[in-house]
Amino acid sequence: MSRPTVPFSQFVLKMHSRCDLACDHCYVYEHADTSWRAKPRTVSERVLVRAAERIGEHARTHRLPAVHVVLHGGEPLLAGPALLRRAAEELRRALPPGCELDLRIHTNGVRLDESYCELFAELDVRVGISLDGDRAANDRHRRYADGRSSHGQVLDAVSLLRRPEYRHLYAGLLCTVDVENDPAAVYDALVALDPPRIDFLLPHATWDAPPKCPAGAGRTPYADWLQAVHDRWTAQGRSVPVRLFDSVHRTLRGRSSLTESLGLDPADLVVIETDGTLEQADSLKTAYDGAPGTGFDVFAHSLDQVGLHPAMLERQSGLAGLSAECRNCPVVRSCGGGLYAHRYRTANGFDNPSVFCGDLMKLITTIRDRSAMPIPLPTQPSLSERQLDELAAGHGSAETVQALVEAQLRLTRQLVAALAPQASEAWAVLTELDAAAPQALDAVLRHPYVRAWAVRCLRGEPGADPGGLAELAAAAAVRAGAACSLAVPVRGGAVHLPTLGRVLVDGPADGSATLTTADGGLTVHGVTVPPGAPAGPQWQPLRRVTLQGGGGWEIALEDLDPQRDSHQHPVADRLPEDELLTWTGALREAWELIRRDLPGAAPGLRAGLGTLTPLRPGPEGRDVSAAARQAFGAVGIARPATAPTLALLLTHEFQHVKLGAVLDQYDLYDPADARRYRAPWRPDPRPLEGLLQGTYAHLAVTEYWAARVRAYDGLPGAAAERARRELALWRGHTWDATGTLLASGALTALGERFVAGMRTAVEPWLAVPVGDGAGGGSGDGVGVVAGRPS
Repeated sequence: MSRPTVPFSQFVLKMHSRCDLACDHCYVYEHADTSWRAKPRTVSERVLVRAAERIGEHARTHRLPAVHVVLHGGEPLLAGPALLRRAAEELRRALPPGCELDLRIHTNGVRLDESYCELFAELDVRVGISLDGDRAANDRHRRYADGRSSHGQVLDAVSLLRRPEYRHLYAGLLCTVDVENDPAAVYDALVALDPPRIDFLLPHATWDAPPKCPAGAGRTPYADWLQAVHDRWTAQGRSVPVRLFDSVHRTLRGRSSLTESLGLDPADLVVIETDGTLEQADSLKTAYDGAPGTGFDVFAHSLDQVGLHPAMLERQSGLAGLSAECRNCPVVRSCGGGLYAHRYRTANGFDNPSVFCGDLMKLITTIRDRSAMPIPLPTQPSLSERQLDELAAGHGSAETVQALVEAQLRLTRQLVAALAPQASEAWAVLTELDAAAPQALDAVLRHPYVRAWAVRCLRGEPGADPGGLAELAAAAAVRAGAACSLAVPVRGGAVHLPTLGRVLVDGPADGSATLTTADGGLTVHGVTVPPGAPAGPQWQPLRRVTLQGGGGWEIALEDLDPQRDSHQHPVADRLPEDELLTWTGALREAWELIRRDLPGAAPGLRAGLGTLTPLRPGPEGRDVSAAARQAFGAVGIARPATAPTLALLLTHEFQHVKLGAVLDQYDLYDPADARRYRAPWRPDPRPLEGLLQGTYAHLAVTEYWAARVRAYDGLPGAAAERARRELALWRGHTWDATGTLLASGALTALGERFVAGMRTAVEPWLAVPVGDGAGGGSGDGVGVVAGRPS
């Protein structure tokens, strides 16, 4: 049997088909579909078991790293704690090894109490709550059948989730828009409940049953209502992720949507009803009676069969599945035709724009036109699937890392170009050099701290000076042997030339000076530096260390550039000659060890790491190392006592460098996810990117200690014992952290594949014998990591 192109990874499991509220905007009971009447009230254990088996079968067939399941209704809490427990247990039992479960429940909250919270804490089930705002807004629709308000009980439920012991269960709030409600009051009421996320939904409607439009509300009342909320959200610093707005911003930048109601991402969701029937998204219940049906069920059909259903395939066909009007729309890649259900019209089915077309057009274009985008977007993704898989496994060939280098150069060029209006004289020199000597210019723009400086300027950070553009132009002119004359800044009594060095000048410590270049030399403030000049009283060149073997490696010891202070740890001053020699020896020893013991890491390191910035020693002499997100190709390290430790710090920090470059091109996770996650190596919970970065870096740490264990194989002694302890500690930490990431529900499909690759890389190290006494290491096997905390 053929398989669907896009496997399902999201599942809605109906626990109960009835509800204890009578919300008059509910698509299940109040719209066109009436199939709920024939459904069993409560899911049976037989259905639960078979549904779990089908999900496990699908995950196994498609090697899914994670599945996302929402326990739903009706009102799922009506099913009771025993069935909810059984659902969680059966799902976990059925999933194959290596596939994580992101399990959630969505409820109206009126029955949520402490006993349910304890159950969900035990079962690791996150809880989303439906709430339409303040009492006036919520009571407009979300009432009991006898007219009583549910608002107070919902607030009690949210208060429970906000307790410290249950806060990690709190998934967010879902609000259905009603344009007769005050948008500011609704938003403020939701934000006051400190949700990790807010989700605004347009009310379900079709061309046959259009959304309400109050008199005097204008032609686009939903856009106007949402724009008022967006303006308030922006004015308050966007303190909480709002999935609809975040999706608009992301899709306008060519990235993936976070919701099925926007963007062109293929649908990957299936609904399992209480009788075991397999259906499309619940929102289709608003179209016509029986619209979500597929004719399949968990007992007779696999999920692959459901994936081949014509309606499912249509919802996975992207641009080709839209109406002609949508395909020709200028905002189609952001709008995506709107929610599929909202396109329905009896005459021609779903071959229409959304019934909210005008609202979506106005909302998207208004956000686009009002949004300042001062920092240019990253270039288009430059890696093949094979290269991404290489990086996920922790290494990356020289070719793969070189692709990251070139992508970073393109991005730096965009950033520098954005500063052109602030320094037109220097920009004119740069454009001439780009035409006449592009390699010379690229050599300067590849310097890691060029990007760090440009980003600071574009963000308007204190002390950021566009005069750096003249420094770049002067350095490129020297490299090209070109003639030019430029006003360059004097900083701390010196004129700085990125990638070359600095000239110490007399006069005021800060100001400007005229610099001229010709034939590879330069003159500034009466100081002449001829081509290739050695260090002198007023010329301090940037020094490089050349390392032999493995194709060689040249690395700059950057102790001059004023932008190098990017690592959230104090940088060292200019190294004296004896310290330079010590660094040179340590680097040569470390490189020999890396080539011998970590051969998979060496080619990428040589291709991508060109700068090492010496840092000041840590407190009490502890090792300090750091990468900087905006400084690709550089790491900061305080010289450790031994070369093996230096090898560890180099490979560990370069993991951060590579992953940062990947994240510049690809969405691996939802940046709107504001939760904190446990990192096994830290006492404080980490944001998702922090956990991802730390886990990726610890692939190198684990590999290092595995290599140490192999080197000491069969030998006694404290060093061998320490290596076994550290390997036991870091492989366990890294394995556990990959599981946490996969279960977060915040990774994109590509992110899940990437983290699954990381997890696979750890597996061989789990089999390395470490002895019975190696239950945990010292925890100092990587030292202090500043700048990008691991």
